[in-house]
Amino acid sequence: MNYWDAIILGIVEGLTEFLPVSSTGHLTIAEKILGLPIDAPDVTAFTAVIQVGAIAAVLVYFWADIWRIAKAWTAGVFKPEYRGTLDHRMGWYIIVGSLPIGIVGFAARDLISGELRSLWVVGAALIVWSGAMLLAERRGSQARAEEEMTLRDALVMGVVQCLALIPGVSRSGASISAGLFQGLNRVTATKMSFYLGIPSLVGAGLYELKDVGGIGAGPTIVGTLVSFVVAYASVAWLLKFVAGNSIGKFVPYRVLLGSVILVLLATNVMSAT
Repeated sequence: MNYWDAIILGIVEGLTEFLPVSSTGHLTIAEKILGLPIDAPDVTAFTAVIQVGAIAAVLVYFWADIWRIAKAWTAGVFKPEYRGTLDHRMGWYIIVGSLPIGIVGFAARDLISGELRSLWVVGAALIVWSGAMLLAERRGSQARAEEEMTLRDALVMGVVQCLALIPGVSRSGASISAGLFQGLNRVTATKMSFYLGIPSLVGAGLYELKDVGGIGAGPTIVGTLVSFVVAYASVAWLLKFVAGNSIGKFVPYRVLLGSVILVLLATNVMSAT
């Protein structure tokens, strides 16, 4: 992998990490187009590591909120009077909601970096999960705001987030859809999706860091920095977009992309790995 490859992949990661279109799916497609072996351990590791740049963008964008939540949660551990506050509860919601994907991701790590790294999987998942996103928009009442969130909401979002370990599903698409099914409004579900991504993606990136040696430190650092810059703009845009628009607007693109991939694979124009 050269520096241009790293820049392109950093842009793809930054643009797609928080949109409900699957960053891993897009990175897999981009890596294939660039001629990289998509199932190679170092390429798989690079994909996970540059996601840390996107998560760093969330930390910067929501720094005031995250710092306030962290302080309230810490204070609540020692002082009962803090335990009923929204910020203290949000701390627990993020912790509990992040556990499922950590457990499942570690247990299924060989499958995730092996058989699931196939464009057949990416194409099918892009199409199939689009139906779930449309259903979430139609069935969700969107009547509940952040103040009305419960631990159950966070746990359900965290469990459904595990489906994003399948390339093409989309971590944000899965968790936002789960939040909508629970009756949360789009902005609340989207913010919680951002928060739940922090522990899971940082953990995955740190775990995979040991396997990225074949790529080299230079391209890895460049790809991570580029993903940070692009993701920061993406976060700001998505929050404004979901305030007045359905996530179903991403479905035509998902279905079109998934269909094109499956056709190219079926006609042997492109190989799956």
